[in-house]
Amino acid sequence: MKRLAILTVGKTHSGKTTFAKALEKRMPNSVVIDQDNHAEILHTYYPSLLPKKGPNNIKYALTETIVDYAVNDTSCHIILCNSNRNYNIRQNLLGYYHGKDFTSVVVYFDIPNHVLEERIQKSQRNTTLLRTVSSFEEVLIHQNKESQENSRMAPTKEEADHLFVIRTDKDVEDVISKISEMSQKS
Repeated sequence: MKRLAILTVGKTHSGKTTFAKALEKRMPNSVVIDQDNHAEILHTYYPSLLPKKGPNNIKYALTETIVDYAVNDTSCHIILCNSNRNYNIRQNLLGYYHGKDFTSVVVYFDIPNHVLEERIQKSQRNTTLLRTVSSFEEVLIHQNKESQENSRMAPTKEEADHLFVIRTDKDVEDVISKISEMSQKS
């Protein structure tokens, strides 16, 4: 059976985690690997190991270890729930999964900014996990600036075996159904 590697791509509050959890429930033998969980573990149990500035290499190493275990020591489909907005990093991830004979699926959350801003205003998410900014509003401002400076943030159909785009909440169920069906055929 060929496994699926599903990468979510999107800005803060676009629905990546909610989507990943719903897909995991509908897709037998799958696991969500969410970097926010790893950040929470480090923040809660190892705060002295968190870098004061620069990339959070320990978080990335923890994620990489969990991904490697899931890929090499289980038969699970992988749902990698991160922002995955950096083209080069995304290409490295997709190359890794292709090298392990996975079918790659990218789910791009192309949600309008006004919707993201509304979600952030209503959000109850804990901001203590944010290291370099103090609010999700600042995260969105930073992500919007990145998008303006780099046109390669949005994935293209050439990057993965399958690309799905979610623009509204109405798209979510359809994409989950299609990916779930794919997993049963692989």
